[in-house]
Amino acid sequence: QVQLVESGGGLVQTGNSLRLNCTFSGRTFGNGIMAWFRQAPGKEREFVAAVRWGHGTTYYADSVKGRFTISGDNAENTVNLQMTNLKPEDTAVYYCAARIYYGGRHAYIPDYNYWGQGTQVTVSK
Repeated sequence: QVQLVESGGGLVQTGNSLRLNCTFSGRTFGNGIMAWFRQAPGKEREFVAAVRWGHGTTYYADSVKGRFTISGDNAENTVNLQMTNLKPEDTAVYYCAARIYYGGRHAYIPDYNYWGQGTQVTVSK
């Protein structure tokens, strides 16, 4: 059984930093994509960042480029999201997601095979 478990969310003030962690088990994603998405109240789920597993190529939404960094540890089966200079508009539930193949649109939600339960990030003004 494949599991993705997020941790590291919380309440922070504007301008502060937070690091999210996602630990996965049950299979490897050697030729796939690991990603973070987020969903704010009343809004659709949106792409945040992705990394091609085993290759290190990264992708970011324009809204987080330069502030967020995605990274992965193949040995530990973890993918992390370092978030800096947080803004109130970053407030959302953040989800870890995994796709078993590379190619196609890395921000396309239906292409992802596995999802975590999410972790809340709240940025106060």
